[in-house]
Amino acid sequence: MGKTKVVLDTNIIISVFGWSGKPRKIFELALNDKIELITSPQLISELKRVSDYPRFDFSNELKKEIIDLILEISTIVTTKTRINIIKDDPSDNRLLETALCGNADFIITGDKHLLNLKEYRGIKILTAAEFLELLK
Repeated sequence: MGKTKVVLDTNIIISVFGWSGKPRKIFELALNDKIELITSPQLISELKRVSDYPRFDFSNELKKEIIDLILEISTIVTTKTRINIIKDDPSDNRLLETALCGNADFIITGDKHLLNLKEYRGIKILTAAEFLELLK
């Protein structure tokens, strides 16, 4: 059996670089090759957009470092299927598409729309704390 495959929501990745805590512990698992991160061009694009929000006050150098690191350590999948399960925030469907195309085991998020699903086609949707607890 291979490594656990995980899709990290943008809110989790931003937390990794803005604060210490549970999201950073998950990211360190990926850096140490304990889990496999799955992403897609759509999620990278969203990450670029969100990292530009003034409230984060990320330097251009940090924003580039974030994207470069994600590209370096992640498996990038091209999504083929369009999903329209989450009506209240359609952009959340991109995570489901990425997870499905990448055969992910988990989506890690702080987003209520996704967390309310709990699972999608066998892919468990958890908070960072729930994921870390599961790994214990």
